[in-house]
Amino acid sequence: MGIRLVATVTATSLLALTTAGVASADTASVDRKVVQQAIDQLSSGGGALGVQVRVTDGRQRFTARSGKAELDSDKPVPLDGRFRVGSITKTFVSTVLLQLAGEGKVDLDAPVDRYLPGLIDKQITVRQILQHTSGLYNYTDALPLDPADFEKIRYKHWEPAELVAIATSKPLDFPPGTKWSYSNTNYIVAGLLIEKLTGKPYERAVEQRILKPLRLNDTEVPGDNPNIKGPHAHGYWTVDGKPSDITRINPSVAWAAGEMVSTTRDLDTFIVALSSGKLLKPAQQQEISKTTAVSPDYGLGLGVQTLPCGTKVWGHGGGIPGYSSDLLSTPDTKKRLELSATSAPTGGDPGQAYLALLNEVFC
Repeated sequence: MGIRLVATVTATSLLALTTAGVASADTASVDRKVVQQAIDQLSSGGGALGVQVRVTDGRQRFTARSGKAELDSDKPVPLDGRFRVGSITKTFVSTVLLQLAGEGKVDLDAPVDRYLPGLIDKQITVRQILQHTSGLYNYTDALPLDPADFEKIRYKHWEPAELVAIATSKPLDFPPGTKWSYSNTNYIVAGLLIEKLTGKPYERAVEQRILKPLRLNDTEVPGDNPNIKGPHAHGYWTVDGKPSDITRINPSVAWAAGEMVSTTRDLDTFIVALSSGKLLKPAQQQEISKTTAVSPDYGLGLGVQTLPCGTKVWGHGGGIPGYSSDLLSTPDTKKRLELSATSAPTGGDPGQAYLALLNEVFC
């Protein structure tokens, strides 16, 4: 799912940095006061009710928070609370498919139709699905995601095939492989591919291949469960002029494109394992971050960007009603940032505060 809180930031938030004016990189440690100031701005006019971040700069590691966990309470945001990670789910799903490619169970350049006959256009390859170059219409563009209408369907169960059918009822946005366009449909197809190749629900594959080996005990694929287990902050939006708590939803509307729940600690463990080659064989490790002329800022489920200050970062952003998140790291993992922001009913512009945070952590 795309970013909702941060309206000026794309579904992979780091992609918004191409025109940002940031300082030159140096060896100074991250200033915790500057980080705190940035997240304070996010929670006081930047559209967030509460923010939690985890920062790593070499041996320096710390967490910070701002705002509050619930609208009518002074309860602080949990420092390692759970939250909906939205499209960061895509990086987990891509990792599983790349593992299957490394095992010879799927060819990245084969048409999806070889494995899922008749599901989508026969020209579209597995690689194009993971890279968002398939041309498939983004099914979420056809859903009633504005607050008043979404309230009516917030607990609806969605079948993956139902979501794909929404997209395939529309023509392709462009011939496969000719352009890049972010489409959640791609990762619904990716989830179905995992199920076909493994013979088990995609969430079982994610759990067995990533969550259990890395002991990500606070990360889950919730299915139809509308609740967030354990400590968590609440997200809000406005319906009919009044604040509405949008924390509880049926996340099947996002499925393999954005349903997962995690913590900053677990996401940090995941990005370190992924970046260090613990999850993928060398050939697939190169594939996940490989960009092309058509897809210059996105590999296979991983955004890749060189910031104006010269620092290269990769990761993913995510958004689902109530929550915005970021998972960013330098390839050597020396600098890392995990962020969750819950939406305030009044909205706001996070732009300058968000860029100040990134500038301090990475530049």
